[in-house]
Amino acid sequence: MKLFKSVKTTLLAASLVLSSPMAMADIHFLVPAGPGGGWDTTARGVGEGLVKAGIDNNASFQNMSGGGGGRAIAYLIESGTKKGDILMVNSTPIVLRALTGKIPYSYRDLTPVASMIADFGAFVVRNDSPYKTWQDVIKALKEDPSSIKVAGGSARGSMDHLVAAQAAKAGGVDGRRIRYIPYDGGGKAKAGLLSGEVNLLSTGLSEALEVANGGQARVLAVTSPEALTDYPQIPTLKSMGYDMEFVNWRGFFAAPNLPADKLAQYTEKLRKLQSTSEWETVRARNGWLNLFQEKDEFIKSLEKQEAQLKVVMQELGFIRKAD
Repeated sequence: MKLFKSVKTTLLAASLVLSSPMAMADIHFLVPAGPGGGWDTTARGVGEGLVKAGIDNNASFQNMSGGGGGRAIAYLIESGTKKGDILMVNSTPIVLRALTGKIPYSYRDLTPVASMIADFGAFVVRNDSPYKTWQDVIKALKEDPSSIKVAGGSARGSMDHLVAAQAAKAGGVDGRRIRYIPYDGGGKAKAGLLSGEVNLLSTGLSEALEVANGGQARVLAVTSPEALTDYPQIPTLKSMGYDMEFVNWRGFFAAPNLPADKLAQYTEKLRKLQSTSEWETVRARNGWLNLFQEKDEFIKSLEKQEAQLKVVMQELGFIRKAD
């Protein structure tokens, strides 16, 4: 009941946003979290590219946190296409949270439009941290798993937590014992690191670069299978002898029962953007890889990831194995 009450309140607020001059945008991006996280960065980066490349005249953005992303999904389902052109950004958590039962929806309740980018996981510490390398972190975790507070921009059992647990496990530490501190969105998690509330931040590479480029933090490791062309100075877990890699897709979803012609319009815009210099600027700045998949291929990838993550989450104790 609380979820649907909050959705009704959100619908009123959103209608005010969409009736404003900003609402005349060609595409309105719905972000299921607060400002500053990976979803927010992706939506705004895509919107920036579309406008600068001349593919769209304008783009607007709406942050709607709550319910582990469920609030925004409920809004998109209830509003349908009545509010105009709305694309909701999402990523691996829409699969994870459905598996854990944290949200009462899955990607099957929406129209998957296209995946857009791949973003790797990254681990960040403040500049004054005693942990100079990822090996230092693993050593401390082996001595006392509770000695390091690990921040993430989402709830326990979600992606930031899962990636940190997998990385710890690759280093010989029981991933279930790490001390994970959840924040409501990547922006708040970064603030928690910089304020000293936590020792380590588990996040996407784009958010890690943002906080590191501010001069207050350092990226200790990235979960890519090999060194990144754009950021070769950041060590990978594999290069340090830890057998772990992880990639997080980010893409866009629309309301259920989306008309075929509208799906084709959205798809064409995102496909066209991929080949522009304006998009390349956004992509390189954030350390992303292009991962453009149209609806049918995107759905196949979602189904495959769902099956793989179910096994990993059962092994780490995040969900129970079926009897």
